[in-house]
Amino acid sequence: MSKIGFIGLGIMGRPMAGHLLDAGHELVTVRRGTLDAALAEKGMRELDNPAAVAAEAEVVITMVPDTPNVEEVLFGEGGVIEGLKPGTLVIDMSSIAPIPTRTFARRITEAGGEYVDAPVSGGEGGAINAALTIMVGATDEGFRQALPILEVMGKTITHIGGHGAGQTCKVANQIVVALTIEAVAEGLLFASKAGADVAKVRESLLGGLAQSKILDVHGERMIQRTFDPGFKIKLHQKDLNLALEGARTLDLSLPGTANAQQLFQACAANGGADWDHAGILRALETLANHEVGQQ
Repeated sequence: MSKIGFIGLGIMGRPMAGHLLDAGHELVTVRRGTLDAALAEKGMRELDNPAAVAAEAEVVITMVPDTPNVEEVLFGEGGVIEGLKPGTLVIDMSSIAPIPTRTFARRITEAGGEYVDAPVSGGEGGAINAALTIMVGATDEGFRQALPILEVMGKTITHIGGHGAGQTCKVANQIVVALTIEAVAEGLLFASKAGADVAKVRESLLGGLAQSKILDVHGERMIQRTFDPGFKIKLHQKDLNLALEGARTLDLSLPGTANAQQLFQACAANGGADWDHAGILRALETLANHEVGQQ
């Protein structure tokens, strides 16, 4: 069993940390207000800053919102690098930009650590059920070291390539997820406005080529109008920004991604930044002047 520092106990991080505790690992984190009671009961301890966490831990996991947050945790004042011991494994499970990830990996490696980028897909449900898809960018040795820990939290774990490759895969994942959510929303909206029973339309589609996990999970959210996250629109906006910024660097056009981003922005402009990303339906409903399920 390892002593693990886990920094970032949000919607995803809390259950992920819980699984590691249940597996017998000893966990420490950074003090941020009141520690979740369930984690405290399982023995998680709080320390003053990321440097203190790194000084105690053999493995440091970060699960924070964006690239600047990872940079601050790792390299800011009182950051992980100040307490890093030779051989420490640093696993970033956040979803951030691939190019800075390679820079972070180089700095951690030069300081004597082993860096792994391991962003996840599967949302809150995947985190709770330890069924996350984990996309890994690492050296072969880094992947070997990280795999037993990742297996506690995830179900499908793929070594994509070197540093930054995991983050590149996650950006591709978020493009596909955004466009598929939009497609499901448009299909259900069309069916509803044409007068069909959307629940039965969804049931039928789940048996054909249009079947997908998003149609299953988010299609149900749309019909039931349960837009509590889940995965927040503002976080998906962040991921699509990474995609569109990367596309500019690569001289690549991503028109569907840009359109999905504009629909997310319409939601955010109407107070929906914290809705689940299935809430993209609401932007389309506004354009159609029709609500799914409306008679």
